[in-house]
Amino acid sequence: MIRNPLKWLFYLNITVVALLLGYKAYLNYFLPEFEGVHTQQLEAIHRAVDDSDRFRFAVVGNINNSVGMFENRIIPRINASDASFLISAGNAVNNGGEDKYQALYGTLGKLEIPYLLTFGENEHSTFGSYRFYEHFGPHYFSFRVADTRFIFLDSTGKTPWRWQIRWLTDLLKEDSSKHRMVFVGHPLFQVDDALLFDDEDDYLHPEAFREALLSLFRKHRVDTVFSANIATWSETEVDGTRFITTGGAGGLVLNTDNSFYHYLMVTVSDEGVSTELELIETRQHPLLKHLEAFWFFIYSLFYTGFLNFVLIVSVLTILAIKLYTVVFRGRDYYPNYDLDPTPFLDRPLKVTMFTNNYLPFIGGVPISIDRLRRGLIALGDEVQVVAPAYQDQPDREERVLRVPSLLSMGARSEFRMANIFLGRIRRGVRDFRPDVIHLHHPFWLGSLGLFMARVLNVPAVYTYHTRLEHYAHFVPLPGLLFRNLISHALIKRFASRCDGVIVPTYSTEEYLRMIGVKTPSYVQPTGIEYERFRQVGAEEIEALRERLGLPADTRVFVSVARLSNEKNIDFMIDALAGLRQQSDTPFHFLMIGDGHQRDRLQARIRELDMDDCISLVGAVPPDEMAVWYRLGDAFLFASKSETQGMVILEAMAAGLPVVAVRSSGIDDVIHHGVNGYKTPERHDLWCERVRQLLDDDGLRRTLSDNALAFARDYSVENFAGNVREIYATLLAARLDQEKQRRFGRGSGA
Repeated sequence: MIRNPLKWLFYLNITVVALLLGYKAYLNYFLPEFEGVHTQQLEAIHRAVDDSDRFRFAVVGNINNSVGMFENRIIPRINASDASFLISAGNAVNNGGEDKYQALYGTLGKLEIPYLLTFGENEHSTFGSYRFYEHFGPHYFSFRVADTRFIFLDSTGKTPWRWQIRWLTDLLKEDSSKHRMVFVGHPLFQVDDALLFDDEDDYLHPEAFREALLSLFRKHRVDTVFSANIATWSETEVDGTRFITTGGAGGLVLNTDNSFYHYLMVTVSDEGVSTELELIETRQHPLLKHLEAFWFFIYSLFYTGFLNFVLIVSVLTILAIKLYTVVFRGRDYYPNYDLDPTPFLDRPLKVTMFTNNYLPFIGGVPISIDRLRRGLIALGDEVQVVAPAYQDQPDREERVLRVPSLLSMGARSEFRMANIFLGRIRRGVRDFRPDVIHLHHPFWLGSLGLFMARVLNVPAVYTYHTRLEHYAHFVPLPGLLFRNLISHALIKRFASRCDGVIVPTYSTEEYLRMIGVKTPSYVQPTGIEYERFRQVGAEEIEALRERLGLPADTRVFVSVARLSNEKNIDFMIDALAGLRQQSDTPFHFLMIGDGHQRDRLQARIRELDMDDCISLVGAVPPDEMAVWYRLGDAFLFASKSETQGMVILEAMAAGLPVVAVRSSGIDDVIHHGVNGYKTPERHDLWCERVRQLLDDDGLRRTLSDNALAFARDYSVENFAGNVREIYATLLAARLDQEKQRRFGRGSGA
């Protein structure tokens, strides 16, 4: 028994659509070009007929790109006859698409005689008029062979009919041919027995065009007029001119007395022009005839060929299956509360982390990863880190797989492009045999990690650390293109391919939902080493103050950030320059961190004459940071690129109230007026909150106590334990999915 037949049917139709589209692409882009075919064909006709007193040629109508009838049955009979050439009376193609012209050219290549095409309704459709002109020639033309004039007209409306009448009048006045034959796609007269699906538009319009032609035909003795466009055989004589409708060379017919497969053999001699109807027997069972008539009805609705019909049916089937799954398959948009992560929580886990930067490079992401690594190890898990190599990295590191860099971006190597193509990296991860792969960046080493998760069939977890749109200055692409489109598309695509996404705040989770990420997400703020900030002694703080030469009555503001554009440090420097004019309380701002903007920022400080109030401290070793935080009286921040702002939690753990610019990563951490202030990106509003903390000791102490209480819940131990529960939940979900596949309880297409 086939499990989940809808899924098999869905993928079968996907395959059919892909194959048919591939076939169309092959016809459009890979077959050889051809142009001006009628020129070569006319030369061949002249060589074959010019010296003959008598010649025969074949006339076909409504080929409609037929293979089964025209290519396989009619062409062999014409090749075996004494016909000198072949003329299509219209609708040689199914429509004017490039693929149809390419297919027709291949079919006509099987003829052993030259051929000419009449520009008919199908040739004109689907913007096919310019293709016909390019591939074959003009839409209306004339030539003379032996003592016979052949005239081809455009009945589609592409060429103005009055222009054609003027051209034809002049042509016939000067013509001395003994015989004249006209080929026009639309019949001039309605057939005697109305067909099931013919329409007024199937015949020549407007009426004035028709009357003008009839007048010319009477006046200048036109022998025969050939047309197609109707799936029938019909012959009418008016004023000595025979009007023949022939539409059975391959397009669908009704298999009735008037609608059947056929072609004509035309004989031209001194005695005149005669025609012979060549019937193609289909030898069909009566039931099949009725089925084919029904098929003609379907065809008339879609006005398309067999392959296009199959393509449409497949697409509609795909849509129907998707609609069925949406309407009739129950969907539970809530988490699966039946998952039991306990078996995975009760045993040690093996976790591999992939990151594009890591210690000794100092930054929020490397510090967060290191804290999670140490927290998991403390809980008994094994952790492997795949990270770029640095010159000053430790000589010996336990389970840290360093990857040499192909190149580094940024003056101080903010991002290193590791050599992800090294086979030893993949072997090292395979040998470790992780239960979970944790990805910390959505590209490069992160992409390698996602690939390894698929190869090893283990869950892939992605932590959304960074708002990529604020890092456009690092990318060799147009800034607006990366900021407004590529960055969000990259995050969406990567996160959607993972099994779970960890976000530090609810505002960042909302961002992922807004850009279309449907992967299960887990809000888990990064942990801080809370107790470490409380263990700093007063003597350590005083020693640092003396080393920096800061007077006892000077208030100290602290900030921690990489010296880079996205951290918005210029905003704080300019605002503090204004603050000095507003307050008499002395202050000093310690900007901790390093980066490629250091020299420019230092020049800006000198320009504002703020050297005595602002210091660019540079990088501080992580194990010394607690003392620097405790030295401060308040923490200042202006970055809008954070997903959480781990340094803000660290500052609160040191008892510092915070003044920050409002952004998605800040909103959930700072409670306005409780543990700090968050303002719009305006110098006056931000500066006013900083001035309040500078001048009001009581307010500063109150916010300090609240900040300390808030940070207490964000310990590294809690952080690692919560992330471990996320790992276990995803492992339980993976196990449940495998059970569903094994027992055929999948959700279908």
